[in-house]
Amino acid sequence: MKDIDNLCMNCFKELTDGSVCTNCNYDNDSQTDMIYLQPKTVFNDRYIIGAVQTHESDAVVYAAYDNQLDTVVNIREFLPKGISNRLEGNLDIHVRERYKSSYEKYKASFINLWTTIIKMRNLSAVIPTFDVFELNGTAYAVSENMESISLREFLLRNPDGNILWDQARLMFMPVLTTLEVLHSNGIIHGAISPDNLVLCRDGKVRLKSFCISEANTSSSDLEFNVNDGYTALEQYDNNHKMCPATDIYAFSACIFRALVGQNPPDAKSRETNDKLMIPNKIAEKIPTHIIKALGGGLQIYPEKRTQTINEFREQLNAAPAVVAAAAQKPEIVERDMVEEEEHYRGYPEYDIPKPKSRGPKIAITILIILIVAAAIAGIYIVNNGGIGKNQEEQTTAPVLATYSVPDFVSAGYTQSDIENNGAWNEQFKISFVADYSKDVEEGIVFKQSVEAGQTVDKGTEILLTVSKGVKTAQLPDVGGLSLEEATKKLEDLGFKVSTVEVYNDGGQTPNTVKPNYGMAPAAGEETAVGEEVILQVYGETVSTTQPDTTEE
Repeated sequence: MKDIDNLCMNCFKELTDGSVCTNCNYDNDSQTDMIYLQPKTVFNDRYIIGAVQTHESDAVVYAAYDNQLDTVVNIREFLPKGISNRLEGNLDIHVRERYKSSYEKYKASFINLWTTIIKMRNLSAVIPTFDVFELNGTAYAVSENMESISLREFLLRNPDGNILWDQARLMFMPVLTTLEVLHSNGIIHGAISPDNLVLCRDGKVRLKSFCISEANTSSSDLEFNVNDGYTALEQYDNNHKMCPATDIYAFSACIFRALVGQNPPDAKSRETNDKLMIPNKIAEKIPTHIIKALGGGLQIYPEKRTQTINEFREQLNAAPAVVAAAAQKPEIVERDMVEEEEHYRGYPEYDIPKPKSRGPKIAITILIILIVAAAIAGIYIVNNGGIGKNQEEQTTAPVLATYSVPDFVSAGYTQSDIENNGAWNEQFKISFVADYSKDVEEGIVFKQSVEAGQTVDKGTEILLTVSKGVKTAQLPDVGGLSLEEATKKLEDLGFKVSTVEVYNDGGQTPNTVKPNYGMAPAAGEETAVGEEVILQVYGETVSTTQPDTTEE
């Protein structure tokens, strides 16, 4: 057991100068409210409880130390606000009498939530959780402690308060794979916001602050988590139900915040005034397909919203199928993402782009009718032995399912993102190889063997190439060599060669590389393999002798 007498209970570094930690500035003499576990409490001869980090609707989060793993962790204690507390001097949770039955139900939801998340510890956008246990009449979940900053803080540090889509894409797209897996396991995060999307030191964006679903709706006994601008309409008291589209709404709002620099209006106010306005100067920097995707994701009513993460991903990626559909149906536009107004409040100097005509409902209805009709016709033909044939004469051939190949390259996916996507691995046989790339960072997929948007049979093999990062090599000195020898030497190392002819006064051998400063980059420099090397090559000797002339 680690000696805890002289440790900071916030960061677990050794105290070197009194009670105030020189590492994190936490005052270890500060009093902890008796409703919480007191610092230095030990669980299971393993976990040392430290300072309170935050108290959310359903749980309190403590800094803690794991003696078994010898590392700082976060421990989440189920302590729902309003229905439970802790009496002074007692570790056990005290539940108000009227809430005892619902408390047990909520505790079971907490255990189920975090037991499920444990199974998903390899998802790139989840902070890994590795232990769940019951004690003191409540339950606990233990997760890694990952140094991070919130998306909100990151954006506020940006001089303009917003970022361009090219940067946002690399941050947001990998999170979609995690959300897709969570949804397939029945988990709706329900509280996605710029405060709960965090950027970790490894460069990945992760989701935090998971809580039981009852804490994300106003209809339960628990304190309702409200994030104005990010909480969807169905989470308020109404007839709409939470679903995967609830997370799509919040995630779309986060992208909106990142690109526009402003929170969207809260959902309840949008029910009577559904206007999401973007200043013209900002709107012109956002790709049209992104505005359209956000328009679908930020629809007020969940049944009108983009329904699945896969559909939302395709819209953000501008997948060929989506682009083709958009070209055929120009009436499907921004869905009020940019409203016609004389001026935008807060941005009086910018005119607002006018919206195009609308009419998606008719197009979508017709499309649904055609799909249903085709399905019914297909079933009839199969069940009745084919057109013009008796059932006894018909041998039904198996019909393979077909799928559109996703764009694995543009979204910045890692191998882990794709391996953890159950739907893709069910539809295709995916394998990976690694190769160097001077343009794509290490770990990111940058090639796919089957082009995005192609329709292929279920089980089709797709080979994805993952970047090993930039491969470098030291440039050899090829000065004085013939152009042929120099080119071969450089190309064998993977460099590209181009030449520039330089003046030859007759003292140099034509078609040889200038011996001094005849290369760019210079000999000896570490250079990315695949880069161009420019060689200065002597041309043919130029005569300066004037021809003889004879005067007559």
